[in-house]
Amino acid sequence: MAAEVRPRLTVLSGPSGVGKSTVVAHMRKVHPEVWLSVSATTRKPRPGEKHGVHYFFVTDDEFDKLIANGELLEWAEFAGNRYGTPRGAVLDRLDSGEPVLLEIDLQGARQVKDSMPESQLVFLAPPSWEELVRRLTGRGTESPEVIERRLSAAKVELAAESEFDTTLVNTSVEDVARELLTLMLLTSGE
Repeated sequence: MAAEVRPRLTVLSGPSGVGKSTVVAHMRKVHPEVWLSVSATTRKPRPGEKHGVHYFFVTDDEFDKLIANGELLEWAEFAGNRYGTPRGAVLDRLDSGEPVLLEIDLQGARQVKDSMPESQLVFLAPPSWEELVRRLTGRGTESPEVIERRLSAAKVELAAESEFDTTLVNTSVEDVARELLTLMLLTSGE
């Protein structure tokens, strides 16, 4: 009798402004069976955010303990707060045969690949550089300095595409969500 095939962890990453969270939100709405890992963070909850649903809100000391005990698959500091992926919950879901999706930045994707080489890294690319610039500047909420920083970071992030197993181009949220789900199910043996 063949052993159960444990699904691979799927990591979605890509440059800022490419639409990662939009794709994930759409996929979760259409396919609620896909488990999206919930990150731990040291930042305070925003209005409407629930502990354990949007994030696990922890203190700096609690976050230090998570790192020290090797309980995070990856972690990073962003805008003065730390964010990390709890290892235990991800492994529990994979062991039970559920496809697991992580939506994280490039630095986190590299850390996950180091600690779980069997994971599948999916790069979400913009249709073009011009479209990415339009998305990053079109928000209209950031200063020119912040936009310039984001564009510089996006160039670095785009250059990392070759480190990923697969690239999906975000021309349509629906299409990308469908392609991502197909990739996840192929690797879980379904």
